[in-house]
Amino acid sequence: MIVARLAALPPVWLALFALAGAGAGWLIPLPLPGGLRGAGLVLIGAALALMLWAALTMARARTTVMPGRRPEALVTGGPFRFSRNPIYLGDVILLAGLMLALAAPAGLVVVPAFALFLQRRFILREEAVIAAAFGSAYDRYRTQVRRWI
Repeated sequence: MIVARLAALPPVWLALFALAGAGAGWLIPLPLPGGLRGAGLVLIGAALALMLWAALTMARARTTVMPGRRPEALVTGGPFRFSRNPIYLGDVILLAGLMLALAAPAGLVVVPAFALFLQRRFILREEAVIAAAFGSAYDRYRTQVRRWI
């Protein structure tokens, strides 16, 4: 029961992919130009800012940020003007930033796998729930805004 609850939380998966990436970086130590470590920190900051912006936008719309729950509103403003999934996009950017900040460039191989995992495990299901809840309004939004960026 606890494992199932944890598996329903994207941050848990982010942590697992981060551990896998860090492990890959440890097993395959590759040189990393010094400036890229700093770039990783910038990516981490940008990702956290994007995720916070998206969460605040959803809170203002009085809808849930929890995956699997039925949304109360179709949010199309704020960062949702550019991405249908800004929090998941932030997760992916955060993971890439972590791999750079940790000087584990070999761990970058987990980033596209994480994006694909998020899409299959969370995004496709959430899109079906949103489509059922908001019908043609969501169809219009989906044609105007890309899934990622």
